[in-house]
Amino acid sequence: MLEYVALFLVFFVFLVLFYGIIVIHDIPYEIAEKRNHPHQDAIHVAGWVSLFTLHAIWPFLWIWATLYKEDVGWGVGSKQNDIQQQLSDLKDELNALKQQIDKDK
Repeated sequence: MLEYVALFLVFFVFLVLFYGIIVIHDIPYEIAEKRNHPHQDAIHVAGWVSLFTLHAIWPFLWIWATLYKEDVGWGVGSKQNDIQQQLSDLKDELNALKQQIDKDK
């Protein structure tokens, strides 16, 4: 009887490890899908390829999937210029409003 319990445990542990590895390899694809990544299909295929490379490329897939954000993009552009431009636009709008208030007085 004890042999059957041990055999069941061996198969159970094997199945849990097998499916656990498959679930873990798909994490970068899930991140890419959530962020609406433009390369999510390539990340998914590379995740399956990483199974054959013993997950050697998996950390790079994670990085690739997390670099992109839908509202920001890749995030490698100069945000400082955008902030300066927005600040300049706000100053111009404030000056225009001040002039309009002065006219109305």
